[in-house]
Amino acid sequence: MKLKVRSASIQLHRGRTLTKYSSKTMAMNNIPPKKKIVSIKELADFTDYSFLNSLVRDPDATKNGDDFKPRQVLSGHYVPVKPTPLPAPQYVTHSKLLFEELSLSDSLAVDEDFVRLFSGDLSKVPEPIKPMGWATGYALSIFGTEYVQQCPFQTGNGYGDGRAISVLEAVINNKRWEMQLKGAGRTPYCRGGDGRAVLRSSVREFLAQEHMHALNIPTSRSLSLYVSNSEQVDRPWYLDGSQSVDPEIMVANPVAISTRVAPSFIRVGQIELFGRRARSNEHKNAKQELKMLVLHAIEREYKDEIEPKLPLEDQLLLLASKYRNRLISLVCNWLRVGYCQGNFNSDNCAIGGITLDYGPFGFCETFDPSYQAWTGGGRHFSFFNQPLAAQKNFDMFCSALEHLFDSNSSASEKLIEIRSGFAKMMERELEMMWATKLGLEDFDRTLFIGLMQLMVKTKVDYTIFFRELSNIPDNISQLENSFYKTPTEALYKEWEQWLSDWRALICKNEDLATLSKKMKRINPKYTWREWLVAPAYQNAMKGDYALIKELQKILTTPYDELSSDVEEKYYQKCPEEFLWSGGISHYSCSS
Repeated sequence: MKLKVRSASIQLHRGRTLTKYSSKTMAMNNIPPKKKIVSIKELADFTDYSFLNSLVRDPDATKNGDDFKPRQVLSGHYVPVKPTPLPAPQYVTHSKLLFEELSLSDSLAVDEDFVRLFSGDLSKVPEPIKPMGWATGYALSIFGTEYVQQCPFQTGNGYGDGRAISVLEAVINNKRWEMQLKGAGRTPYCRGGDGRAVLRSSVREFLAQEHMHALNIPTSRSLSLYVSNSEQVDRPWYLDGSQSVDPEIMVANPVAISTRVAPSFIRVGQIELFGRRARSNEHKNAKQELKMLVLHAIEREYKDEIEPKLPLEDQLLLLASKYRNRLISLVCNWLRVGYCQGNFNSDNCAIGGITLDYGPFGFCETFDPSYQAWTGGGRHFSFFNQPLAAQKNFDMFCSALEHLFDSNSSASEKLIEIRSGFAKMMERELEMMWATKLGLEDFDRTLFIGLMQLMVKTKVDYTIFFRELSNIPDNISQLENSFYKTPTEALYKEWEQWLSDWRALICKNEDLATLSKKMKRINPKYTWREWLVAPAYQNAMKGDYALIKELQKILTTPYDELSSDVEEKYYQKCPEEFLWSGGISHYSCSS
């Protein structure tokens, strides 16, 4: 079967890949700043708390934000809570790219007031920045099944942001940003945890967000990273050289706070929580709170695409349709670059269609459709199963929306159509993505399946293979540096036949030099490799941050041809000793 590629999700823009809905956002960000923001007082001038001003505060919340013990939050959209500051915070790194977008001076990253705020101390912030942050509740569904067991009260009313606290919402350069501290201490949703994030996981999340943005995949962004010089917490981890599935020892880790930034942090799990409450009429305002949250999500994420004067049902249908497009495009791009979310529950699925919550993620090195780095993830969240996992999350999203349609059977039927069309649209977009990745004008199923089988048999490095293919090789030997396993003579002949078939198709298209350039804008050269990232956070635990900054430079230029020294170090297959190494090839979710 062949499918003509007419409007793939991945488009070319200024020599780089973009999803079709991100180019408008990027154009907005090209507005030149009038001047750099050089102080927290100047940053405060851009404050605009739409979430707090538009939605409902938990009526049982404390007035002063001292709300650190697990409890049921029965209503309201957020709980005001004070972050727990890092004692003796030390600067690790910041994102120069995001600072530039936000018109922030790089000097701010080490400014005393800036460090104080983004290491969790809101006691001295200038007005109108609030001296408290906020945490939100959400429901949990795993692969389309509702759960309450993770809630300590077995009701679902104690599940939410256990260590993530938003502290600022601002409009800068005509774009709204929410800034959230990860590892900022306990909230009512902490479920007995300490509310802290360790330096290891904070470094990983910071670098991963930088990398995903550079890959032109919608994502939460990294702002800053600070570590405590005095506070440590124990976490389970692996012995050196371990091949154990589960961690074997407790390790003392410095605590850290990373600040992640996004247009909003509204997730399917939040919509789902209020949908469940509306379904059971849990309290008199349950349905109204669901409606308020959904309309706020539209305002935050789809303002330019959905007219607020439309009838409610029409807005909801447009939201479902446009979110479906974004979610499908996002997951197709994940597969394009080898990313596996690892724990794609509904609470890790953002309404804005961005990648969110870098916990047990990984990037596929040795190609395996069932690749999953997280030991608790199972096959349902594995690499090639992510499209189905996304569909399950979309189902839960639509189920929550249904409670706002009242007796409008026509609108309900249209929502069912949008929901049932997810799988077919995902299949079509995936085929477009694979065709583009292979440099084909048409998707060829036979060629594609043959390639997948050969990649598994030969144990191919996913990123290196597609990058070398982008050089338009005429001999299989030009691809062999991506092979972890030397092919048998028979397998070698299969590869030669596949390469011959592929070249016969691409030679129909256009000049091969032009095609090569296009493919290199789709297939990155440099990718996340855990065995190269691990030394960065290990060095950081000793106070050496140089490798973190070196990785920032590499991971933020993933499509570029860099120096021979960089290529020798970072464009390499995983060494054999790391292929089954605990903490590198696989890891627990402890962070």
